Amino acid sequence: MGKVYDGIDERLATFIANQKVFFVASAPTGPGGHVNVSPKGIDGSFTVLDEHRVAYLDYTASGAETIAHLRENGRITLMFCAFEGPPNVLRLHGTGRVVPMYDDEFTELVELFPERRGARAVIVVDVHRVADSCGFGVPLMQYVGERDMLPAHMERKGADGQVAYRAKKNRVSLDGLPAFDYDPAQHG
Repeated sequence: MGKVYDGIDERLATFIANQKVFFVASAPTGPGGHVNVSPKGIDGSFTVLDEHRVAYLDYTASGAETIAHLRENGRITLMFCAFEGPPNVLRLHGTGRVVPMYDDEFTELVELFPERRGARAVIVVDVHRVADSCGFGVPLMQYVGERDMLPAHMERKGADGQVAYRAKKNRVSLDGLPAFDYDPAQHG
């Protein structure tokens, strides 16, 4: 039932744009460490750049596992599931890189995303494999609406509060790998 594609064509880009949530998977190098899977879903936080590149806005949050794993080995898989309409699961396997908020490239990339409150980085993925599968086991669910909690929470913290939060929660991964530890505001 599944198919491997040459790249992200217009039909797949439309499917991606219509999904309200996606999942990010990464892991450290070697047999040890924690595999991480993160749900993402703030409206407009994902974009298809071309047939082999995608990007998503990474918000300041309680962890930075994906950042740590990408810095160590770059491996990443993104998964989109159809919870409404015809069943489908789409996976984008690739190599990701972190463009932190203090990088010149961030200024250009962040313009692609409407909700920027609390953003700490853009994750850019070079997609090596695009494949779907049936999705017959994924339940039908109804979209009710966005939760405007994370961006609003970070906005209330303000710039200094976000820096302090990242220093406390985002400097290292669960396995002690460097994560968001290059925040110049943390170093005075």
